[in-house]
Amino acid sequence: MADTNFNSANHANCFKEAVCINAGRVYDSCSDKDCLEDLQVLFTNQTQPIIDNALSVKCRRVEVLNVFLDVEPIPFNKGFYSVDMTFFFKVHIDAYTSPLECPTPVCGVAIFSKKVILYGSEGGVKVFTSEGTCCHKKDRCGNSPANTPKASVQVVNPICLACKLCDYCPEKCGCFASAVPTGISEDFEGEFTACVPEKIVLITIGMFSICQIERSVQMMVPVYDFCIPDKECVTTTDDPCELFQRIKFPVNEFFPPRLNDLDCEDPTASDFEC
Repeated sequence: MADTNFNSANHANCFKEAVCINAGRVYDSCSDKDCLEDLQVLFTNQTQPIIDNALSVKCRRVEVLNVFLDVEPIPFNKGFYSVDMTFFFKVHIDAYTSPLECPTPVCGVAIFSKKVILYGSEGGVKVFTSEGTCCHKKDRCGNSPANTPKASVQVVNPICLACKLCDYCPEKCGCFASAVPTGISEDFEGEFTACVPEKIVLITIGMFSICQIERSVQMMVPVYDFCIPDKECVTTTDDPCELFQRIKFPVNEFFPPRLNDLDCEDPTASDFEC
């Protein structure tokens, strides 16, 4: 294969032809920085007794399990759509039941919903493809989804800012265990429906997200050439020592970098680093 490789940089400025492709075009997007205060963490009937007997709690980390999205057109405002997002967070908690004992790790679910309005343009056509043409329901046979825009959200795992243990108050706290869907509850042992807590956990998290709305359209794009790989595949070996010799010595693991060694001119560097 090395004999057929060539340097594609020589053809970088050579415009060969214009081709039509069908791809998703982003019509609108927005970024958000949310500080979610006092989100109630829901526990199953197996982990709730640990929280009820806890003296204090500590949040170790929060991860995003899933995000449910729903796109609906806004009446009397053509081209604009409301994007409803429901975030499901898996919260890792350390519950301290005794001052002299190690904490007990438990996991729960926190839920947050928000809505944004984005422009997704208009399109009233129906799209038929050769995939999925089998009819399973009589009332849907022969129909295809309309060319509605598709929403997507990008989110990093949130930062846990605060965590506190409170007494359960039905008038203020309520019970949201029934809001946990089956697809989310399958990741936990026990059931969320048994909602009779004595204590609850409230967390405050910081979340960064980007929401965008796109529509499948046909576009004319310039084509330079095919993407031919310009390097050979590295042959694997069965000798573990030979593989280990290729790994560089981890200098930073033995000698952590100092503050002066950090690149403070990097615009992506955190304010806490420099």
